[in-house]
Amino acid sequence: MSKEILLVVDMVSNEKGVDKEIIFDALECALENATKKRHTQDINVKVTIDRLTGEYGTVRRWEVISDEPSDEIPFSPHNQIFLNKAQKQAPDIEVNDYITEPMESIAFGRIAAQTARQVIVQKVREAERAQVIEAYENRVGELISGVVKRVDKGNVILDLGENIEAIILRDELIPRESIRTNDRVRGYLKAVRAEARGPQLFLSRVAQELLIELFTLEVPEISEGQLKVISAARDPGSRAKIAVHTEDARIDPVGACVGMRGSRVQAVSNELGGERVDIILWNENPAKFVINAMSPADVVSIIIDEDKHSMDIAVAEDQLSQAIGRGGQNVKLASQLTGWTLNIMSEAEAEEKQHSEVGKMVSLFEEQLDVDEELAAVLVEEGFSTLEEIAYVPLNEMLEIDGFDEEIVTALRTRAKDALLTQEIANEEELENKQSTQDSDLLKLEGMTEELAGTLASMSIVSQEDLAEQAVDDLLSIDGMSEQRAGDLIMAARAPWFENQD
Repeated sequence: MSKEILLVVDMVSNEKGVDKEIIFDALECALENATKKRHTQDINVKVTIDRLTGEYGTVRRWEVISDEPSDEIPFSPHNQIFLNKAQKQAPDIEVNDYITEPMESIAFGRIAAQTARQVIVQKVREAERAQVIEAYENRVGELISGVVKRVDKGNVILDLGENIEAIILRDELIPRESIRTNDRVRGYLKAVRAEARGPQLFLSRVAQELLIELFTLEVPEISEGQLKVISAARDPGSRAKIAVHTEDARIDPVGACVGMRGSRVQAVSNELGGERVDIILWNENPAKFVINAMSPADVVSIIIDEDKHSMDIAVAEDQLSQAIGRGGQNVKLASQLTGWTLNIMSEAEAEEKQHSEVGKMVSLFEEQLDVDEELAAVLVEEGFSTLEEIAYVPLNEMLEIDGFDEEIVTALRTRAKDALLTQEIANEEELENKQSTQDSDLLKLEGMTEELAGTLASMSIVSQEDLAEQAVDDLLSIDGMSEQRAGDLIMAARAPWFENQD
């Protein structure tokens, strides 16, 4: 039997490429399970196989537990023993150690071999999967190539060789891409997960990183670090944009990526099912970068809103459809590439919006600073757009404006600060009203909304009791309030009165 065991270990180890120690462990486990089945009680068995001779021995074990066992864990006399009793056999023994007793070993016969085979298969699978994890977990982010083994419910299973499989889920496939069995396909290794069954390597054909890795493969200047890919954006299978930059004045970034007669970019496009790729020159100036990203449309003007991280982009009327692209594709890709929200409009629309914005700012300054339209217009023309800028811009900068002296500038700054203080007080009151609304019982009334409760709170009506004391006419000053609704709300608030009276 010892020779047969060694033979099984050698055969399985050579066939599956699994360490012999794993197979020995599996055989010991199988013999232990077969031994346990011979006993009606739940006993603890340990089998040990000599790695050199193949001979094995079996012992029965009792785990040593405390003399005061927990009520939550019941005592099992078949595989446990109290410490005081165990110390009579082995004085130095401690809790969690084992008392052992030799027992007859089961023969390595048909049942043991069958059990061993099942355990070995399981252990071998676990070992193989562990090897896959170990081999690929540091390769996440790389290009992986394999042969299509099968297509299952829209998911593509790739054979990577050495009995290793990867999967490209349906959502990670390029739309309308034709993939057949035995095709060689590349994918971006997105994740390595220890799944219980099936492939553990998850590839993507739609990831932006795939585009970057393909260019790195095709363009030596990128792989050598002379050229950098800053960002990429894709509409998989249709169109893509990639932004590149170099510090080396001798290198043309766009030309390097396009290649001789377009060979490099064409190779990438072919790999992605004909996806058209625009090579965009990156610029540290966001406006210039956006202008480049909007290619092939020509940008007439740009207005940047730093607070909203957005840009209004004006293009000629005849280029409006080209700038937006089919289904908004061009502007969407440009937005993803640059990281800015882009609003495309015609020159006329941009001019109209600009006039509207200027008008709003002029009106704001007229009202908040108590100045005439002419002075407010001067402030807007000089680039002021908020009260904060007027209140806190350095004094000497405002004094450079034609017609402004120290008296005018001081007065404007003081009025701007007063207006900001008023706004801050109003915001605090609004916040207090909102808090009181959330804490009040008004929202429990049928037909009450948070907006209406907030409006009532600003009128010092913060509870059902307050509302119950109002008359219908008191609520009609609220926008959208009808007599019927006001009456219903007041009667609902008065309901507790009648309940108390009853």
